[in-house]
Amino acid sequence: MRRLNTIIKKEFIHIWRDKATLIMVLLMPCGILLLLGYAMSNDIEHLPLAVADLSKTKESRRYIDHYWVSKYFDIYQYVDGEDEILELIDRGEAKGGLLIPEDFGRKVESAETAAVQFYIDGTNPLEGQVSQLAVSTISSKSSERILISQLNRTMGNALGSEAIKMPIDAHALYMYNPNMRRVNYMVPGLIAVILQTQALLLTALSIVKEREQGTMEQLIVTPIKSWELMLGKVIPYVAVAFFNAILALAVGVYWFKVAIAGSILQLLLYSLIYIIGSLGMGVLVSAVSKTQMQAMYLTGVVIMMPSFILSGLMWPRESMPPAVYTIGEMLPVTHYLVIVRGIMLKGVGGIYLWHSIWPMVALCLIFFIGSVLAFKKRIV
Repeated sequence: MRRLNTIIKKEFIHIWRDKATLIMVLLMPCGILLLLGYAMSNDIEHLPLAVADLSKTKESRRYIDHYWVSKYFDIYQYVDGEDEILELIDRGEAKGGLLIPEDFGRKVESAETAAVQFYIDGTNPLEGQVSQLAVSTISSKSSERILISQLNRTMGNALGSEAIKMPIDAHALYMYNPNMRRVNYMVPGLIAVILQTQALLLTALSIVKEREQGTMEQLIVTPIKSWELMLGKVIPYVAVAFFNAILALAVGVYWFKVAIAGSILQLLLYSLIYIIGSLGMGVLVSAVSKTQMQAMYLTGVVIMMPSFILSGLMWPRESMPPAVYTIGEMLPVTHYLVIVRGIMLKGVGGIYLWHSIWPMVALCLIFFIGSVLAFKKRIV
């Protein structure tokens, strides 16, 4: 029993001395619970909606009010026509678009059926299905209100069954992913996460392993400069990760039949920038890690777990609380997901994705420059 107590005491001392690993192990369950609790919500709400009200009547305004009251949609912007709606959806700034024709108010007042057009961003089938259901429900509620008003105007006289028409006919149009294939949405997202995971682990574990084995010190005493050593360590991993990016895209296209609707060259360019930023994050992890175990914890808990949960890979970010949403904005994978899905599924690029391109480039530069400085500090 005394020998057993000695071993137990030794292990507790060992755990206590490794403060970094101890903190990560103790905080990890609570951190994961908080992230999952806020992000893994089945309620899809506050989807940004672009509205073109060409009628500009009392009835059209009442119909629009039903959308923001439902909490499924937030009125993102009022526009002048269909072209502006489609542009906002192309940019990813709006998840849906409502087009109310000029004759909407007149037809409602004259007890005719008024047709409205609703555009759905079908890249995410889950959001698309919720949007379609919400539009159907909202239109039904609006039609009920209008029918009651029409019945009241008849002074209690019953309307003939042939005269009763549904006041509003909302037609939903799915864009980009009309067949609602879930794989079309998931494959580009998985490519983004796989590339980040590989880049992180390649650099973080490799550098920490060399530090543990003492080979890093042997390189330090050579005449090579710190930036040369940094680039020499990173460039081979950039080549390997970039090759894997091409391979992953090929598997997505030829095996899963997810066509690339946009420019392949742009997709590869942004993927290269994203890989460089991910490698920089790996070097930063290695700079603060003393052991491979610490590097694994930091990579998994601090970077990969938020990347899975907060980036929009599986759950819509619009429904997340503002603080959690802001954390997701600080991850390069969040913006790369918008880019890769925009190019592959929507066929857009350049200025249409600029609101996601510049944050991704800025974050990748920050992480890479920070990794250079941290690496230099550790090897001096």
